[in-house]
Amino acid sequence: MAESESLHFSIGVLGISGGSLLILVNNYASSPEEPLITNTAFGVLLLIFAALLVYSGVRRSQAHNVLFGSLCLTVSALWCGSGLVHILAGENIINSSRGLRDAMVPGLAAFTLALLVICIVAILCHEVVLSFISLSICLACAHQIAGLADSAFGQAATAVCYLMVCFVGAYFGSGRLLSYITQRKIQLPGTFNKDSMKPVQIQEANDVVTVGLIMNLLSASVLACPLLGVVPKLFSGHVPWLWTAGVFQLGVCVKSYRSMDTLAATFYGFTSILRFTEGYTALVVHFTKQVPYSPVPFPVVFSVLFFILALFNLQGGFVNTIYQLFFVAYCIAIASEPQSFFQRGTQGVQAAIFVASAFVLFITLYNMASSNKIPTGAGFLKNLLARSNRFVLQTNGKELHAPYLGYSKYADAEVLGHGCSVLAAFSITASLTSGNPLSILILPWAVVSGGVLHLISGSVAFARGKTLESTTFVLYGIMWTVWGLTRFGGLYGDVRGLHLAVGIISFMVFNVLVTAGALFLNKAWFIYTFTFQLILISFLLDAVGALPYGYDIGVTIILGLVSFYMFLASIFNCTFKSPQMPFGDPFIKLSGFGGGKDSCPHLPAKKSSSVQQIAEIMKNGGICGMPTDTVYVLVAACNRPQAVEKAYRVKKQAKERPMSLWVSSIKQLEPVRDQISPLLWDFMEAAWPSSISLVIARAPWMEFFGLGDSSKYIGTPQSIAIRNPDCTVATHLINAVGPIAVTSANPTGEADTTHHNQVYSKLGDKVDGVLCDGPSPENIASTVVDCTKIENGQIGFFRVGLIPKSKVLQIFEDIQKKHMHGQMNTAFEMDVTDSHSYINVSQTNLSETQTDSGIGRNSPADSQSSLDLSQHDHQEEEDESL
Repeated sequence: MAESESLHFSIGVLGISGGSLLILVNNYASSPEEPLITNTAFGVLLLIFAALLVYSGVRRSQAHNVLFGSLCLTVSALWCGSGLVHILAGENIINSSRGLRDAMVPGLAAFTLALLVICIVAILCHEVVLSFISLSICLACAHQIAGLADSAFGQAATAVCYLMVCFVGAYFGSGRLLSYITQRKIQLPGTFNKDSMKPVQIQEANDVVTVGLIMNLLSASVLACPLLGVVPKLFSGHVPWLWTAGVFQLGVCVKSYRSMDTLAATFYGFTSILRFTEGYTALVVHFTKQVPYSPVPFPVVFSVLFFILALFNLQGGFVNTIYQLFFVAYCIAIASEPQSFFQRGTQGVQAAIFVASAFVLFITLYNMASSNKIPTGAGFLKNLLARSNRFVLQTNGKELHAPYLGYSKYADAEVLGHGCSVLAAFSITASLTSGNPLSILILPWAVVSGGVLHLISGSVAFARGKTLESTTFVLYGIMWTVWGLTRFGGLYGDVRGLHLAVGIISFMVFNVLVTAGALFLNKAWFIYTFTFQLILISFLLDAVGALPYGYDIGVTIILGLVSFYMFLASIFNCTFKSPQMPFGDPFIKLSGFGGGKDSCPHLPAKKSSSVQQIAEIMKNGGICGMPTDTVYVLVAACNRPQAVEKAYRVKKQAKERPMSLWVSSIKQLEPVRDQISPLLWDFMEAAWPSSISLVIARAPWMEFFGLGDSSKYIGTPQSIAIRNPDCTVATHLINAVGPIAVTSANPTGEADTTHHNQVYSKLGDKVDGVLCDGPSPENIASTVVDCTKIENGQIGFFRVGLIPKSKVLQIFEDIQKKHMHGQMNTAFEMDVTDSHSYINVSQTNLSETQTDSGIGRNSPADSQSSLDLSQHDHQEEEDESL
């Protein structure tokens, strides 16, 4: 892990060094009349380096954490915006040197301040290299601003700053890369410090929010510069900066979901809408020479959503709440001024956001990078609600964002999805009163909020295994994008007729299926999807020219209100554990999904009382789902033969995949110890507890556990698989009920069960109880070892799973050596009579069997050294739960 992190650090520093080399060579060798590299080529090269830094920033070193990631992504955004501006200049969209200056200055000013903040925090955190690089690039940006006014001074000074970055970055980057290649055998002096040698610690903080703050700083600089007279006005040369900020904030949104930070993801999803709209407005002015009119409903609704988001962000402290209130004021300013981004009121609010973003950036970056903290009031709301029993905050555990049917690396995106439905619905309440649809600012509101962010929400929902929700968001995202571009982007024209209506009818058919699916989810989702069907009807009527007056506005308001309730309920329920805003029960309820917790107890595995309750169910002949050190399994008490038979039939067990026997420790086998060979007993003691299943010869001792006639369901007539799991929950349960019969918690032929909610969903109401412990720690089954010929010095492998073959062989070799030197277990008084019972290693490849989970094939490394099974007269297929 540490080595890969060192590689990412090397790529990032060398990428900064390479980009700096490109800029300094271009600045040294260029003249005002003739640049060394054409603007278009220079811009493309900067984009390539920007993409490299994005990779390094996203895969940033955990050792350098937020500082290194923020530096890489900040420089990446700087070079991305600069590259796009130079491409525009190279293609003569920006025609003069004055135009290039007006385009570059706002962005460079923002990054000068952002890099200065990173430098200060790096100095306070004693990160010398990162502070030097960030300060040098900060000075380079400042000198580049001066160079746009006086090239004789600025270009040379900029090149000098980048030269220092190039030298320092090349040394430290190549030093880290050399260390990675040689596995730290060669380390250049000063490239590693004591802190970098410490074990990597994964932090749960959402460290990409600093990049989102820098993008807000960038946008605010672009819009505040016309107000301050730095540039004459907002124009098309500023679009690269604004859309770069929008793209990066979309990335911050997705990464925030990976950090399980729903509120931050929603906030930066919302701000990305503003960034794309600001850039779109400048483009419209460039092409139409007319400033688009901003209708009132959308920004007013947007301000309400920002206000609600700010209130719920109180749990993160006052700083975030106060900061987000600036965006409430910004949306109100947009609503109050018809030409929005071109008027002084809106630009004045952006100037305030510029200052606020700088302060919040410093506080956030310092609190994430340093062990010392600047107070932000983060615990105020929690302490306040602790005095009340009415409101209980959600705990930020792994179960908060666990989807119903398993594990996900993403938080729930429904807050953003429903919020964007609200925005998209109210964006089209404004009527087109003129012939030019671009004259009214509707297109970006509808396409970005209703289209792009809906697609992101659908993608996150799909990653969480929420099929219906993801289908809904993706379908609606496509519909909003198509309708927004055609109706409000000038593609619609005067075309009306059935040929256009056919496409809308196809969407209506799909939405009928989605609405039918929502019957099985809950009432709120059904109403939401049904209301969208009314929206589609309005689109259809408009396409055929039969839209009644006011119908479209009426249904969009209804959709907006329904979506607003779902937005409010989603954000409320992900913040408070109780009370919860209701979504309603499903109209149609299927057994096996959602309703299992009413008829089948789902108990938290961390509580001793839960284990005892499950144990009582098993003692009464019940079968239960249980977490293990691998996947979830279905268990029955061995002394309840009818339960063993029930588990076998519920599983739909194939005869060639028998059940296995589990014990809590080898002590449970003490009563039958005299029937087990000394070598096998010592091997059990050495191998357990672990994810190793031992297949041993069947013997009369099995009758001791009270299996009766059900013993035929465990193992084969010749052998039986036995295991002592390395799992605290399983150990406590087996201690309470005695040895258990085990099979995987899924019908034969289906994938392994990796989450407690899947147990009931796969096996239905035939399961009597489930111990819940969230996602499985491992998705790989156990290693199955053949010990039927252990007395002949031979062990084999039916399946190599979680425990590698080499480790099992080492354990067996150690036991063999003990027996060879007479170091036998003192409980045995018999002598070792077989002087040839040593491990017999050969090059014969093992014949592995295929299991339900697909595990059981030898890896090349494993097949090089295996134990001889050539004399084995049978091969068994073991169940994946072993």
